[in-house]
Amino acid sequence: MEEIASIYCIGRNYANHAKELGNEVPTEPLLFGKPKSAAVLADGRTLLYPSDKGAIHYEAEIVLKIAKDMEDGDTLDDVVTEMAIGVDLTLRDLQSKLKQKGHPWLRAKGFRNSAILTPFFPFPGEQESKSLNFSLERNGEVVQLGNTENMLFSFNEIVQECHLAFGLKKGDLLFTGTPEGVGAIADGDQFNLACQGETKGTFFVRMESKK
Repeated sequence: MEEIASIYCIGRNYANHAKELGNEVPTEPLLFGKPKSAAVLADGRTLLYPSDKGAIHYEAEIVLKIAKDMEDGDTLDDVVTEMAIGVDLTLRDLQSKLKQKGHPWLRAKGFRNSAILTPFFPFPGEQESKSLNFSLERNGEVVQLGNTENMLFSFNEIVQECHLAFGLKKGDLLFTGTPEGVGAIADGDQFNLACQGETKGTFFVRMESKK
């Protein structure tokens, strides 16, 4: 995998996903991050996860890769030339506890192998990307199906917001939000990630306790 700088994520960017988790639909992008050590490639490998940390939910997303240090005035097409399909994994029970206490989500979002990525492929440009289909298939069944036209905040809005907040650099990754249909992974699961009906990556799940 090529060198990753920072990983930024957009929460609740599809209204139906926010509603299925009982969350308010945001009026501005909800931003959080993952450490780059959480990234792993969906290249057919088996990924290891804890079986004693409660439910681990999958969230399929389109991931944008920043190709150069962004400057004020740059557009989406100036800084994004590649994309991937990713899975943002969440320790959901832990996240709920942290939210109740008003604590940060990092432990629930930044654990090992929690930022799964297909190999990157060409970004079609801003106009063509406004209606992209992507999906997550679990054990032969499509569990998430999204289209970018249903995003609350567009790719361009996300890139501009992250640049304003953090200053985007070459190698940064942006997870752009997940549609409805999230659920828990289980031991032995096989997941396929697709864009425009074409499979882009595959991974398998193994659950075990470290006790």
